[in-house]
Amino acid sequence: MLYKPKAMNAQNVTFQQASTEHLDALVALMREMQADDPWSCEFTDQGAREAARNLILDPSLGRIWMICIGHDAVGYIALSFDYSLEYGGKCGWVDEFFVRREHRGKGIGSRALEFFAVRARELGARTLHLGVRRGNPAIDLYRRAGFREHDAYVMTKWLTEPD
Repeated sequence: MLYKPKAMNAQNVTFQQASTEHLDALVALMREMQADDPWSCEFTDQGAREAARNLILDPSLGRIWMICIGHDAVGYIALSFDYSLEYGGKCGWVDEFFVRREHRGKGIGSRALEFFAVRARELGARTLHLGVRRGNPAIDLYRRAGFREHDAYVMTKWLTEPD
């Protein structure tokens, strides 16, 4: 499914739901993102491919959209679902969000988050969450998009060995 956002300054940005045919391009973008915002665990192409493939094949887990200009993928955004009593039901997470450096500062990130919120709501999410490292310049983008900090830490305990 292709989504075309409202008019944007000279960029023809579209969002295409990722399929298994996008895995090579997606993993390449994920690898590129590691230079800006590395994962908290080791990144491997195989682990990234398998995780992305599972998300693509099981829509109950979420979705991934390729951010495109023309036929070129310039980024991606991934939605993951959880369920929270605190937040009253199904929640969406901006699990991964990346736009190539040369395309930043042109409104693509704002459009992607706008698209993302609409799609998450349509898919039944009541809230959206994201995690961002302190000092990441994207924090201002997230604030402009309506995300607010709260007094909580994201903490992780591995239940299995990471891939």
